[in-house]
Amino acid sequence: MSDADARTPAQIEADIVRRRGQLAETLDEIGVRVHPKTIVGDARARVASTVDQTAGRAFVAVNRVVSDVKAQFVDDEGSPRLERVIPAALLVVGVAGLLTVSLRRRGR
Repeated sequence: MSDADARTPAQIEADIVRRRGQLAETLDEIGVRVHPKTIVGDARARVASTVDQTAGRAFVAVNRVVSDVKAQFVDDEGSPRLERVIPAALLVVGVAGLLTVSLRRRGR
C-alpha cells in the first residue's frame, strides 16, 4: 500500500483546500500582472529609467567635452593660455564682423 492509499479523507480534503488557496493566490498574482494599469506603470518605469540613463550619459559626454575644451584654453593652475586664447578670440571677432557685414549688405 502506498502513501496515497493511506491518506484519510480529512487529509485529502485538507490538501484540496490548501491547493485551492495556492491556486487563488496564483490567479490573483496573474490578474495583477496583466492588469492594464500594471502594464502601463511598468512601461512608464522602464521609459523613465531609459530617459534617466540617456540624460546621464549625455551629461557625462557634454561635461567631458567642456572639460577638454577648457583644458585647451586654461593651464593646470587655472591661468589662461594666452597663446591659444588670443587667436581664438580674434577668430570669433572676425567671424562676428563678417556676419555683421553680410547682414548689412542683405538689408540694402
